[in-house]
Amino acid sequence: MLHARTRTALGAAAVALVAGLVVAPAAVAPAVAVVPTAVVAGLADPDAPTAVPTHDPALDVDRGGVGDPQATTTTWSLVPATADGPDGRVSLRHELDPGAQVTEHVAVTNHTDAPQTFALAAGDGVVTAAGEFDLPPTGTAPTAAGAWLDVPAGVDVGPRATVVVPVTLTVPADARPGDHPAGVVASLATPVEAVDGTRVELDSRVGVRLHLRVTGDVAAALAVTDVAARYVPSWNPFAPGTVEVSYVVENAGDVRLGATSGVAVDPWLGGAASVDGDPVREVLPGGSVARSVVLDGVWPGVRAAVDVRAEPLVVGDDVVPVAPAAASATATVWTPPLAQVGLLLLLVGAALAVRTVRRRSAARVARAVADARAEALTASPSAG
Repeated sequence: MLHARTRTALGAAAVALVAGLVVAPAAVAPAVAVVPTAVVAGLADPDAPTAVPTHDPALDVDRGGVGDPQATTTTWSLVPATADGPDGRVSLRHELDPGAQVTEHVAVTNHTDAPQTFALAAGDGVVTAAGEFDLPPTGTAPTAAGAWLDVPAGVDVGPRATVVVPVTLTVPADARPGDHPAGVVASLATPVEAVDGTRVELDSRVGVRLHLRVTGDVAAALAVTDVAARYVPSWNPFAPGTVEVSYVVENAGDVRLGATSGVAVDPWLGGAASVDGDPVREVLPGGSVARSVVLDGVWPGVRAAVDVRAEPLVVGDDVVPVAPAAASATATVWTPPLAQVGLLLLLVGAALAVRTVRRRSAARVARAVADARAEALTASPSAG
């Protein structure tokens, strides 16, 4: 059976759909999954949950769509809890020593009038290219902090009922100090029929994020790598060109960080230009985020120096016990004055052409005068 997985974030409290994977402990509603025919819920944005439609039109075009738009809707939620029930938190947050163990709880609520069986799983935390926190696809075996979580394989929840599920977190004795992101998801596989008749199983998920920090000495630092620059000249010799710069912001420390970045270009001739890159909302330890910028108004000056700088930011309510270190990297880019050289060659060529024409014209006149004098001298004796 084919599997399709589409992310859907959960809305803000104003629409009563809020994700369980949120960094800042704002007053938000529980994570709720609404799964009609073509909707697959995913782990929400960690910092800013947003409202989403209940139908993804892209499924109709890009993935064949769902044949029955009147299919039954299933709605459920997964939130942090105590043994007695939901406790209002938006994520699980712990700071533990290596070798420590703690039992947490999550509450699964079935908001429909029919009993449901939800699959439960733990996974390693990742940040997508779009900057959103997520867990790997269902069925991916965890190899990092997700493997330290012990959760039941599934849970049966009656109509309009809530079941509290224990989650045991065991930190290995040799765990590296620092942040270890993970999460727990509750999923429901919904078999549907695509418009081409193919049976498709939509894996719908909601999740709760785990913020785990292992105690010990940590470093907080960024690195800027893979800087590449390209000059795009203007073919108007009286207009500047642009410099396209790409780079990667890496987390070279042990705790998650955000970042701002900026790029400056200083040509050998002409004024410097600078621009800010898109902010990095979150980059996990060992992770990286690619960025690219375009700097306008760079005059060609043969070569230019490129400087990229990244300034670290503390994310949400995180406490970073050391001062995060900024990062920078440099590169150079050729900025040949092609249009200007072309104009100069054109002017020199025109000047040489005018000079050549003038010389040839003067030579013709001189020859004509000489011929006239010779003819006059030849005719003079005859006249006498």
